[in-house]
Amino acid sequence: MTIPTLPLLELSDDEQRLVTFLRTDLLAARTRLGLFDAYFNGEQIIRDLGISIPPQLKGLHTVIGWPRIGVEALEQRLDLEAFRWADGSDNSDLTAIAEANDWFDEASLGHLDALVYGREYVAGGSSDDQDGPPLVTFESPLDMTLLWDARLRMANAALRECQADRYDYGLDPEERLVTLYLPNQTVYAVEVNGVWKVLDRDEHGLGMVPVLRMANRQRTADRVGHSEITPEVMSITDAACRRLMGIEVAAEFFGAPQRYILGASESAFQDAEGNAKSAWETYIGRVLALERDEDGNVPTVGAFTAHDPSGQTKIIDLYARIMATQLGLPPHMLGYTSDNPASADAIRSSEAMLVKKAERRIRRFGATHRDAMRLALWIQNGEPPEKSRRIETVWRNPATPTLAAQTDAAVKLAQAGIIPPDSDVLLEMAGLTEDQRQRVAAARRRAQGSALMDRLLQTSGTAEEEPEDPDGDDGL
Repeated sequence: MTIPTLPLLELSDDEQRLVTFLRTDLLAARTRLGLFDAYFNGEQIIRDLGISIPPQLKGLHTVIGWPRIGVEALEQRLDLEAFRWADGSDNSDLTAIAEANDWFDEASLGHLDALVYGREYVAGGSSDDQDGPPLVTFESPLDMTLLWDARLRMANAALRECQADRYDYGLDPEERLVTLYLPNQTVYAVEVNGVWKVLDRDEHGLGMVPVLRMANRQRTADRVGHSEITPEVMSITDAACRRLMGIEVAAEFFGAPQRYILGASESAFQDAEGNAKSAWETYIGRVLALERDEDGNVPTVGAFTAHDPSGQTKIIDLYARIMATQLGLPPHMLGYTSDNPASADAIRSSEAMLVKKAERRIRRFGATHRDAMRLALWIQNGEPPEKSRRIETVWRNPATPTLAAQTDAAVKLAQAGIIPPDSDVLLEMAGLTEDQRQRVAAARRRAQGSALMDRLLQTSGTAEEEPEDPDGDDGL
C-alpha cells in the first residue's frame, strides 16, 4: 500500500527542482561576491611579482581603503527620508509601515550592499501578529537569489538560505534553513538526512513573488547588476598597495643609512674580550670612533645615498588621480591635494560626476522602494493599491549646495508667485528635512487656529456690544 505524500510535510518535485537550481546559483555567486567584500573591507590578497619582496617580508600586508571610500561616498548621498502619496492625501499609513520596519535605517544598509555586491533584495511577508503591520526586510545577495522573468520584469521564484537559529523552530543552529518564495505561497524548509522537511507554509495568495531586486548598474542584457568595485578599481588598488609595500620594504632596508668602512682593523669589530660584535652594536658603537691603524692612517668611513621615497609617493598620487576618475570622486577625497586650494565652485564642479551618479541611483533605488511599499500595502490590506494612486519617495538632495543659496532660490520663487509661500515644495527646496517640514506644517496649523480663534473672539465681542443712540435719548 502506497502512502500519499502530504504537500505540507515535504516539498513537491517542482519545488525541489527550484530549490536545487536556486541554491546552485546562490553558492556559485558567493565566491565573486566575497571578492567584492574583501576589497571593501581591505582584506584582499595582494599579488606581487616575487622580485622586490624578500621571503622574510612575505607576511607584510598593506591596505588602501579607496574602494570603501568610493562606495561610502556614494551611499552617503542616498538618504531616503519619507514616503508620501502623490495626490497629497494622508501619509499616515505609509509612515506606519515604514516606522514599524525601521525602513529608513535599513534602506541605508540595503543601498550599501547594492553598491558593493551589485544587488540587494527586498522581501515582504505577513507579520507574526495577525493585526500587526507587514514585514519588509532587506536581504543580502550572500543569502538570497531569485529566478528573474526579463519580459515581465519580475521574479518567478526566490530563495533565501540562512542559519536555522534565525527562526524559532527548535532546530540545530548549524542546520541550514531555506525559504522558498513562490507566487502564491512562501515555504520554509530544512534538510534532514538528505530530505527537505517543510516547517511552515505561508499561503499569502498574492499571485506574485513577494521579493524585489534592487540592482546597481543594470544593462538591458544584464538585469542582475554590477558592483561599484569594478575590475579597474581592484587593479589600481592592488597597484597602490604594492607601492606602499615597496615603501615598507625600503624602510626596513634603508631606514638607517648604509655606511662603508675602508682600512679599518679587525679590532674595530670586536669587543673588549675579542668576540665579534653584532652588526647593530658595530653600527651604533665604535664605528663612530675608529682608531688609526699601525701605519697611522685613519680608516675611510662613508655612507651611501639614503633612500628617497618621494618617487613612490608620486606614483601613489598618480594612482589616486586615476582612482578618483574611476569612482567619480574629487581627488581630495582620496588624499590627493595640490599646493593651490580649490575654490568652492571648483569643489562643486569636481563633485558633479558623483552627484549625477547619486541622482541615477536615487531614480533606480526609488522605484524599488515604491514597489516594496505597494507590496507591503497589498499584504496589509489584502488587495493592491489603486494604480492611479502613485507613491513618491522623498530623498535628501544629493548635491552639496549652501543653505544660503537654497534659501535664496526658494524666496525668489515665492516672491515671483511661482510657488505659494505656504507650499511644502518651497520648504523642501529650502533644504528642510521631512521631520522639519512636518514641524513647520504643525506650527502653521497652530498659528492659523490661533488666528481664527482671535477673529471669532473679536466678532463675538463686537456683537455683544450695544449700538449707541445717535440722538442720545436712549430710543425714547
